[in-house]
Amino acid sequence: MTHDFLSRCFYPGETVAILLRKEKPASTTQRIVRLEQVISPRYLAWLRYENHNGANVYVAANPLRPGSRKRTKDCIAEVRHLYIDIDVDGENRIAALMASEAVPVPTVILSTSPDKYQVLWRVEGFDFDGQESTLKLLAIAFGGDSACTDRNRVLRVPGILNSKYDPAHPVTVEYPSDSTHHPADFRLDCSVLASTLPLHGAPGTYAASKNTDSERDWAWVVQQLSLGEDAAKLTLMLASRRSDKPNPLYYAQRTIDNASARLSLLEEVAIDDVIAMLERRRSTELPAALCSARAREIATTAQRMIARTKFASIHHPKENHNATA
Repeated sequence: MTHDFLSRCFYPGETVAILLRKEKPASTTQRIVRLEQVISPRYLAWLRYENHNGANVYVAANPLRPGSRKRTKDCIAEVRHLYIDIDVDGENRIAALMASEAVPVPTVILSTSPDKYQVLWRVEGFDFDGQESTLKLLAIAFGGDSACTDRNRVLRVPGILNSKYDPAHPVTVEYPSDSTHHPADFRLDCSVLASTLPLHGAPGTYAASKNTDSERDWAWVVQQLSLGEDAAKLTLMLASRRSDKPNPLYYAQRTIDNASARLSLLEEVAIDDVIAMLERRRSTELPAALCSARAREIATTAQRMIARTKFASIHHPKENHNATA
């Protein structure tokens, strides 16, 4: 399992960073080695031995420059993976991620401990700034750990035990896809964030300052919902208007539900009640587990975006005023 994972993540001849960390007594050991050395039977046996004696084993998500002695950002050779750490409500957030049209099917899903996951997409065409900005959007969209957005991030290794638990938890792996993805495959700006854009003023004035199709859809939906239009009727209307979308009905459902969640939260409806409303609305259209996960993901994303808007209005009032003028 470990050999297969490392061979999938890196190419022959590449330099990788292996990190071993013990809790008791606290100690850290790092090795910078070529892939061929790491996947050799002798080296893998050493990793298993150290793991058996309490060391947690990690590998850097991206290859290092040849000759590197450290795992600093400057030592990273190229962007090989995007990733997200999901430490809370893991099963539901994985279900929401897999159902989303905003991101492609992941290359790797690591189960690192009970209900906690690390998700990887093998990519090419990302520069370092593009990678880190996309990692932040992934964390916002799917409830990942916002601190795990550095290009020199390490990941757990499958086939090894997570020694933070007693008994130790085996790290397992799934490979949902074997594809390599590109920046255009991650539609986070339009598919997730544009449908939860901050509301500035009345919906009508908001629409006047925007010009993309998704933003016009968003402003129209908010306006119609504010006037009391039925969500099911709006869903069919929006789906018929956006036949250019790969899945018009999914797009319409998500846009209407995002808008409903934001409006309800802005009216100080409790988030649990918002989640229940979204679940009832889609209960006949989606499997129960997916329906619940989707409702929670939409409501919590809307809640975070509202909080970010309030923070910006307090700390950058001039910018906020200019944006709504």
